[in-house]
Amino acid sequence: MEHSGVKFGTSGARGLARDMNDRVCYAYTLAFIDWLKESRQVASGDSIAIAGDLRPSTPGITRAVITAIQDAEMVPLYCGLIPTPALASYAIAQGIASIMITGSHIPDDRNGIKFYKPAGEILKADERAMVQRDIRLPEQHFDSTGQLLAPAPLPHICEAAREYYVRRYLSVFPASYLNGLRIGIYEHSSVARDLLAEIFSALGADVIRLGRSEVFIPVDTEAIRHEDITLAKQWSHEHRLDCIVSADGDGDRPLISDEHGNWLRGDIAGILCAHYLAVDFLAVPVSCNTAVEQCGWFTHIQRTRIGSPFVIEAMQQALQNGASPVAGYEANGGFLTASDITLNGHVLPALPTRDAIIVPLAILALAQQMSSSVAELTHHLPARFTYSDRLQDFPIATSQSHLQPLYGNDGNGDLQAAERLFYETFSHITAMDTTDGIRMSFADGNIIHLRPSGNAPELRCYTEASTQAKARELNIQCLRLLETWRS
Repeated sequence: MEHSGVKFGTSGARGLARDMNDRVCYAYTLAFIDWLKESRQVASGDSIAIAGDLRPSTPGITRAVITAIQDAEMVPLYCGLIPTPALASYAIAQGIASIMITGSHIPDDRNGIKFYKPAGEILKADERAMVQRDIRLPEQHFDSTGQLLAPAPLPHICEAAREYYVRRYLSVFPASYLNGLRIGIYEHSSVARDLLAEIFSALGADVIRLGRSEVFIPVDTEAIRHEDITLAKQWSHEHRLDCIVSADGDGDRPLISDEHGNWLRGDIAGILCAHYLAVDFLAVPVSCNTAVEQCGWFTHIQRTRIGSPFVIEAMQQALQNGASPVAGYEANGGFLTASDITLNGHVLPALPTRDAIIVPLAILALAQQMSSSVAELTHHLPARFTYSDRLQDFPIATSQSHLQPLYGNDGNGDLQAAERLFYETFSHITAMDTTDGIRMSFADGNIIHLRPSGNAPELRCYTEASTQAKARELNIQCLRLLETWRS
């Protein structure tokens, strides 16, 4: 890990594609299997499901992972190029482990591997157990560059995972419930693009497929590209759409627009989805919009560190304490369910990992219930608006060196140190939250949250205010200030 630069971030192991050679990916896979066997979650001869996204480096990594699975006396079950939640939901239902090759939303010069136990996504304690493994590699199988001399070929694709995922939604929503709606599917290079079109068409929507790309596009649902904002407005007007639906590279983070082509923020979409599903307990990262508390729709809300493993840990604890139904979402829009949920007289099985498809389906169903458009739905929420952006090519070490003094000696935040940096540009700081990064609440009701990315050289800035324009203005001002840290 230290030599390759391929390390665990907020969700999975990631690194530069050129650093994720066969030797590195083989070693990670062996460590995963070795830990699963020692903890008696799997045994020799069991199957492990594998899938990947559409990045050019994915096939090579997949072959290395499959080779390691075979060498570890396990059976690879190759599910092809499908979304992460499609792989995870099938594997959980089958009680087998799974491995997803994806870099999610980050540029295609990078990639990653997500690991799933038979019960679901690995958590931070699981990661620590993995990295402590003592793994012996068959060095004679690799050349001097770390590539396998004889990698396993990709097996025949098992279609069962894809089919199971489609049935997950078609079994709980009526076949005609989207009749009369014109839905744009922004395909770009998402591995979910064909499944989105298939599911929405099967539920009665008039689907218009848009923006398909054979070159990987890093669509980040937390930092939507300006060209995607422009395209959505153009498409909505041109095709008279009721909404546009999309997902990130591996299909676990959704994008949904209103009828005007305005993309909903992921944490607003999460609130609406949870409301339709009648969730009692919600776990959300500290970066999410405070409208979730102010709307009064939920009995229990717990704030966590950023990353699905922390949301999952909070959901698991809630289940143990007797809460139900339990769910969570992230600022990127990915929605997680820890409980089975009954919809239209049918059961939607728990899927405790990020999913992109339940969100637009639930929002459109809620709009029908309330006889409103998607845009009108958002008017039922308190006037709190968020905006996020990032400084790219910003070393994590640089971010940490500037943020560290703001934590204070006790780690709970140093108000005076923060005000020395931000008071002149913004206003008086009334509270600080150091759950994950530095989140500052100001006297005028605005919020600024700074956090280095967990898997890329980026410094993220999240802002919240009473209007969208103010949230965006705050973000621009803050990033301008942070640019001075480069020197």
